[in-house]
Amino acid sequence: MGLDSFLGAIDAASRSLSVVNRSAPDPVQRMLETTFADQPVDVDELSNDTRGDDVVVLTEQTPEGREVVATSPLEVVMNTVLLVNSDLYKTGQANLAAFELPSVLTRLDDVPFSLRGYPESDKEKLLLVAISRYIERHAWRAGDGRLRSSFQRLSRIKDERGTRAVYQKVASTDVQTHVYGIPDWTPSSNSDLLTHGGYTEDFYDSWFVVYTPPEGGPVGAVESDGGTDEGTPSDERAIDGVSPGQPVALLALETEPKRWEGYWTFRPSLVADIDRYISRNM
Repeated sequence: MGLDSFLGAIDAASRSLSVVNRSAPDPVQRMLETTFADQPVDVDELSNDTRGDDVVVLTEQTPEGREVVATSPLEVVMNTVLLVNSDLYKTGQANLAAFELPSVLTRLDDVPFSLRGYPESDKEKLLLVAISRYIERHAWRAGDGRLRSSFQRLSRIKDERGTRAVYQKVASTDVQTHVYGIPDWTPSSNSDLLTHGGYTEDFYDSWFVVYTPPEGGPVGAVESDGGTDEGTPSDERAIDGVSPGQPVALLALETEPKRWEGYWTFRPSLVADIDRYISRNM
């Protein structure tokens, strides 16, 4: 039994993304369609007089009919996924206070994805990269609890400037920050990172970012102060309906070279099970 045993832990949710009243150029629509072309998420276009222009609407099929789950401006979706590449997250995007991910993407939780990396696709894997940064920001904002993240090789933390800055920032809070991978790098003795190295398939093939709040919920929260990246203790305010103390996990496995199967979830029991497995086996 390994982390692969968790891949079947969710039932596929029936979600659809609709671009409403699009005025953006045709290539933008094609990029969105391409990003989700092989995923269980339909992408279409709609006209709706009750909504503004260039709005993305996420809906889910329920027994009562199709219900709206989230809405986001198309421009935000463009600027976080469609018009960027993964290098932006490796070299930049370390300003956690300024980073936001549109709710139409974060609320694709419990949807199983099968994604290809570069060069087969330059967009599909980026979705997991963006969700990873979202969870890292979520942990930093909570300011307490535990974050477990895998990198396949620990040296990626050293080599990717943006990633290194983010994890230094998260670890400087009261968040216990655990990192996992093949042990080809060791942080400095004064680092707050807790490293775990190994050579099993779970280390070689896994990509996880798992945030677990402390028992009883968070003791504080870090919220944007409107422009700096320092953050200040704040009341516990929800973003996209997700409070700072909400457990969340991304889990993906490289089933073939540059091909990933996985999902992210906000289900407390599933997050706890994944966290417990990692703690006991890695």
